[in-house]
Amino acid sequence: MLDSTATKETLLEVNNIEVIYNHVILVLKGVSLSVPKGGITALLGGNGAGKTTTLKAISNLLHSERGEVTKGSIHYRGDRVQDLSPSDLVSRGVIQVMEGRHCFEHLTIEENLLTGAYSRKDGKGAVAADLEMVYNYFPRLKERRKSQAGYTSGGEQQMCAMGRALMSRPETILLDEPSMGLAPQLVEQIFEIVKAVNEGEGVSFLLAEQNTNVALRYAHYGYIMESGRIVMDGPAKELRENPDVKEFYLGMSDEGRKSFRDVRSYRRRKRWLA
Repeated sequence: MLDSTATKETLLEVNNIEVIYNHVILVLKGVSLSVPKGGITALLGGNGAGKTTTLKAISNLLHSERGEVTKGSIHYRGDRVQDLSPSDLVSRGVIQVMEGRHCFEHLTIEENLLTGAYSRKDGKGAVAADLEMVYNYFPRLKERRKSQAGYTSGGEQQMCAMGRALMSRPETILLDEPSMGLAPQLVEQIFEIVKAVNEGEGVSFLLAEQNTNVALRYAHYGYIMESGRIVMDGPAKELRENPDVKEFYLGMSDEGRKSFRDVRSYRRRKRWLA
């Protein structure tokens, strides 16, 4: 697949934002990034790097956790959106798939999917057509459509959460840790579906992911976060070949594969933190 951004038109632009929780805890420090129309953009980094907070700042879900954007700005299609409600942002075409799936466990898979179309006003026919579109991308969901979501597997719940987001007819999906808790084979399947939806429906993605190796194979562009800051960014192909990224995130160096213990002991030598 292509490693450059699909187009130059920018949909989402985050400019130098700072996020504080409980009025005192500084979590994000000067984070800037952009998501082009039709692109898959990866936000990479370890646990606690600030990836989820960045997505929640964009989708305006911070207030439920006593967080707020105190500096900087967030624009979508040129309009400032950081003061909008999450539902207003969904109506503009931006929706977040939360970390941990968060399906409605007592509803069936199909009922979960239909909740994604709750705010649509284009009629039952259009919703039914999109339900079939979702089933085409997620044939496993069609097999399990009458099953209660709480009794399906983690992979099926991840597919359900993604399918539910697609039912809102989004232009951009914020996808948080899609590989978490899934077997490697399922991780590849989920990312193949992301690629298919991106290419087939033109949906843009900003995905937060700890699995740098897989994410950089499917993304067009990547940003690497550490301790609430963007420390590196570039086209995915260039990041995959970058010596620092290979050593500190892919466990590789010019001398070959390194163990996690070796990588961890060398972390202070990172050039971007010097």
